[in-house]
Amino acid sequence: MDATDTARTPEPGTTEPSLTTGALARRLGVSPTTLRSWDRRYGIGPAARTDGRHRRWTPEDVTVLEAMCRLTASGVPPAEAARAARERSYPAPVRRPARETAAPAEPAGPATGSAPAGPAHDEVRQEGRGLARAAVRLDAPAVEKGLEAALSRYGLVAAWQEVVVPTLHAVGRKWASSGDRYVEVEHLLSWHVSTALRRHTRQPPQTAEAAGAGPVLLACVPGEQHTLPLEALNAALSQLGVPTRMFGAAVPAEALLAAVRRIGPAAVVLWAQARSTASPPLAEHVAAMEWGVRGARTQPLTMLGGPGWSGRPAHGMLRPTALSDALDTLTAGAAAAPPGAPS
Repeated sequence: MDATDTARTPEPGTTEPSLTTGALARRLGVSPTTLRSWDRRYGIGPAARTDGRHRRWTPEDVTVLEAMCRLTASGVPPAEAARAARERSYPAPVRRPARETAAPAEPAGPATGSAPAGPAHDEVRQEGRGLARAAVRLDAPAVEKGLEAALSRYGLVAAWQEVVVPTLHAVGRKWASSGDRYVEVEHLLSWHVSTALRRHTRQPPQTAEAAGAGPVLLACVPGEQHTLPLEALNAALSQLGVPTRMFGAAVPAEALLAAVRRIGPAAVVLWAQARSTASPPLAEHVAAMEWGVRGARTQPLTMLGGPGWSGRPAHGMLRPTALSDALDTLTAGAAAAPPGAPS
């Protein structure tokens, strides 16, 4: 965390106040790790640094970051969103498909180790179009081949954000504009995406969980059936050796709370696709749960994923804007959290 985290002071030679990384993260509703990641990966960084190290964000920087957040929240891939935010040339928001939307996702970089580098924009657009055409033809072998090629070439994180998510959006748009004629296309594509993600999900070594804090618990809120974004996060965490407990779709509230009490997770990720399923009281209950000895109580890091939480109060809970943001936050949280699962 930057020194004097909440301070706002004018930069030398100016009368405009600047923000520290922590203060800006709270203003935007993202984690400080996200801002540092965007600076490193996309050049969306501050105009000034104090002592050559601490980031100080000017009003101009804030404007760019606000545009970046709006674009990624609307479904624009992060690399494209960063270019648009810098150039003040904003693409039209992506209409989210009926079944699945992007999990918090952005191209992987050195911090996550999920991919060596982000793919070129034209290259992934071509791969995405090919994948969408195969899905429309109901050509299952071609869909499977295209997914495996993208995962192998770019790594799971970049393939998910740059190829899979835009393809899901394209198929969703086709479904929405054709009078519900392509529901079977969406189902076929979703099934193969899920299959590919499970194929790339690794079993973390037993020593990782035994020696560290509790696992990361991943669950859809009650009534929520959209699991693909959580499946992508589960697979990416597994590749980083982070233990997880994947509960999937529509977990009843009582079962979710019982699982948190039994497991003592380092973090809980709750996915809500629609506002009708997002339940702030349930999320707040999870975030307030405690265990451990008196004087050293432990609480889970609580993360809200999905468009259903948009516009809802977070009360200190995290809302990652991208998969790599979620990965950075969860891996850091798992490493810092003390062991202490309840018996």
